[in-house]
Amino acid sequence: MVQIVRALLLLLLVQLPASYHCTDTFSRDDGGWGMDSSVEDEGECNIEIRDAKSITHREFIKEYAYAKPVILRGLTDNTKFRFLCSKSNLVREYGEKTVRLSTANTHSYRKVDVRFEEFVKSLLTPQSEDTLGSDTLYFFGDNNFTEWHSLFEEYKAPPFSLPLMHPAYSFGIAGPGTGVPFHWHGPGYSEVIYGRKRWFLYPPDEAPEFHPNHTHLSWVSRSYPNLELHQRPLECTIRPGEVLYFPDRWWHATLNLDTSVFISTFLG
Repeated sequence: MVQIVRALLLLLLVQLPASYHCTDTFSRDDGGWGMDSSVEDEGECNIEIRDAKSITHREFIKEYAYAKPVILRGLTDNTKFRFLCSKSNLVREYGEKTVRLSTANTHSYRKVDVRFEEFVKSLLTPQSEDTLGSDTLYFFGDNNFTEWHSLFEEYKAPPFSLPLMHPAYSFGIAGPGTGVPFHWHGPGYSEVIYGRKRWFLYPPDEAPEFHPNHTHLSWVSRSYPNLELHQRPLECTIRPGEVLYFPDRWWHATLNLDTSVFISTFLG
């Protein structure tokens, strides 16, 4: 009888989708970044989720590319890239390199250059709700592609391209509670390598109300709970093994629930 039960359990595990194994395993591995979170609420998920095996490039173009966001699971295997993005490896390889930080407000005017190791040790901290966006330094984009080339060449970008558009990467690391307020630009993908990132999106013709110099954590804590049902955004929290696609000119904002390592592929 015991052998029969074991056989049935083994069969069940074999039949689970690959995305389940991938996400479940990733959720237990923080790459040394730590999973202490100042924000526990993942919110609801009202964005469609598709397994990569269940959608073709043609279906992606027809259903989502120009119409609405979608979350794709198991789209690529970035196991090696994930290993290279562990805290110990990045500090070892890039600790002495200079990184450029931007203020986490809508306009991001101020830039600050620091050593990567100093950023990780001293500035990668939880966000305070009362801190203004102009006083919050955020490492995302502004990557020196010459210095970081060996890392980026190991990244497997989402394979679903858009006609006449070319990809450009933006790599980032951020502490829990940090994020960027609402803004818009061209289409793109976002993938979390470590941690969790909560996304909020509105269609181009539904501009959200927000203060350009307040952090998104402040908006989530103070404005979001007061929204009427028809004012609520599309939203979802993505984890490693998941890629979120957003179409052209869609308003979006993000909130890192943990210390997060992430990369975006902008299409332009």
